Amino acid sequence: MRAHEAGALHGDIGSRGPAWLRTPVDVNALVPELWPRNVARAADGALTVAGRSVRDLAAEFGTPVYVLDEDDLRSRCRDFRAAFPTEDVYYAGKAFLCRAVVRMIAEEGLHLDVCSGGELATALAAGMPPERIGFHGNNKSVAELSRALDAGVGRIIVDSFQEIDRLTALARERGVRPRVLVRVTVGVEAHTHEFIATAHEDQKFGFSLAGGAAIAAALRILDEDVLELRGLHSHIGSQIFDASGFEVSARRVLALQAQIRDARGVELPELDLGGGFGIAYTTQDDPATPADLAKRLRKIVDGECAAERLAVPHLSIEPGRAIVGPAVFTLYEVGTVKDVDGIRTYVSVDGGMSDNIRTALYDASYSATVASRASVAEPMLARVVGKHCESGDIVVKDEFLPADVQPGDLVAVPGTGAYCRSMASNYNHVPRPPVVAVRDGQARLIVRRETEEDLLALDVG
Repeated sequence: MRAHEAGALHGDIGSRGPAWLRTPVDVNALVPELWPRNVARAADGALTVAGRSVRDLAAEFGTPVYVLDEDDLRSRCRDFRAAFPTEDVYYAGKAFLCRAVVRMIAEEGLHLDVCSGGELATALAAGMPPERIGFHGNNKSVAELSRALDAGVGRIIVDSFQEIDRLTALARERGVRPRVLVRVTVGVEAHTHEFIATAHEDQKFGFSLAGGAAIAAALRILDEDVLELRGLHSHIGSQIFDASGFEVSARRVLALQAQIRDARGVELPELDLGGGFGIAYTTQDDPATPADLAKRLRKIVDGECAAERLAVPHLSIEPGRAIVGPAVFTLYEVGTVKDVDGIRTYVSVDGGMSDNIRTALYDASYSATVASRASVAEPMLARVVGKHCESGDIVVKDEFLPADVQPGDLVAVPGTGAYCRSMASNYNHVPRPPVVAVRDGQARLIVRRETEEDLLALDVG
């Protein structure tokens, strides 16, 4: 069911919860697949991450706070690097980007995708080699393209005929030959939420394959011979668990590659199949491992290339959520607990839709646990909500928490590394939370908490 724009009061009513959510035998137990790899529950009942108690983190950094398990993130980078040793793995910076994360993924051998001038500035400020940066975006400005050319980014994924013209003019002025890929919309709608399925035809990204725009774009670039056309790019959506969408996408993109070869005698050397690989937010999710993804994608590409009599191009992929999503949890403090006429118990925390808009925006599901202690109370089906002036301000729609949950408890929500801090807002003039990285028992601030002074500094009226 989609979230109603008027909020939860207009959604489903009842206390049973979704069919997939089971009453836990032990309300204190953690489902390992949902949590960073170095999270555990200590003897005193409090969660620890890489040896640090969440109670200590809350005391030092306040709540809400995004907590990043640095070794978890690095290990996921290494998992993708090991699974795709001859391919290029581009971390999708839109999932979450800051200078510390740029340095982590660079040190682990990954490339980086950016999709705005601000993300490019962050990448360059952190020292990411520009040749390992790819630049996405459906409406890159002249200033953004100029900066990308001047920095020497490794590739630009072109998204419109206007962009081809802009980039061609800028490249001529500078006497440079930037490498580009053409983003193709292949008409594959991933099995995901409508708003994050990006490859069907009725959307803003890329060149339509069915309408002929994709081949026209590729031939224009080849004929003008100013930009270096390296290959084609496809992205079919987000939070994808079924590889069949990639199979259809690869078949259609490689068929286009064969058309380009037949029209101009050129076999493009690269292919980017995008990202969107799913993660486990709740027990209903069953993501593939990087090794399994690599095996499936290689089989798909090899088979389609053989069918089209094409040399196998150099492959690249773009995981973002799959790397940073599971490596982070958000830590909140409970402020009020309210039973509403036996219909539902609302557990209100000191954050909400300003630090995680995904539940309201995508009807996303999350898990949660009381993190500051263990409990012997019975499980109680609850809804974790925020402090904002909005009935749809929901963090976790349905979760079993101990029936004795009370003000002052800490609640942790796993899987919040992707599209939470990066999509955070100042709704109700609430400052955005900090990001704290923990490694080997040591915690360090990598993005500080916003203050009221920060908010007022922008208000020049």
